Amino acid sequence: MSAVTERFAVRVMVTDVWDNVFLAVEAATTVADLKREALAHALKRSHVPLDEYIVKFRGAQVLDEAVTLAALGAAANAPFIVLPARRQPVH
Repeated sequence: MSAVTERFAVRVMVTDVWDNVFLAVEAATTVADLKREALAHALKRSHVPLDEYIVKFRGAQVLDEAVTLAALGAAANAPFIVLPARRQPVH
């Protein structure tokens, strides 16, 4: 007998491309996994320097990306933002 893990959708805004990515995740998904998957999907490439991006949830930066979505209190349709760690110059 196997346990069925429940998946739910979250929204991730990736500011580099100003696009919302909808991901099916589990409660045990880490923030680091969420960031990696969102960047790969939005930027259309698999090798993205993950340390150059941060994740925000409910307006605050998630400092420990090893934390799970369940520990953050994220539920279905929870909004996340992935943005560059350094501010971008305005021309």
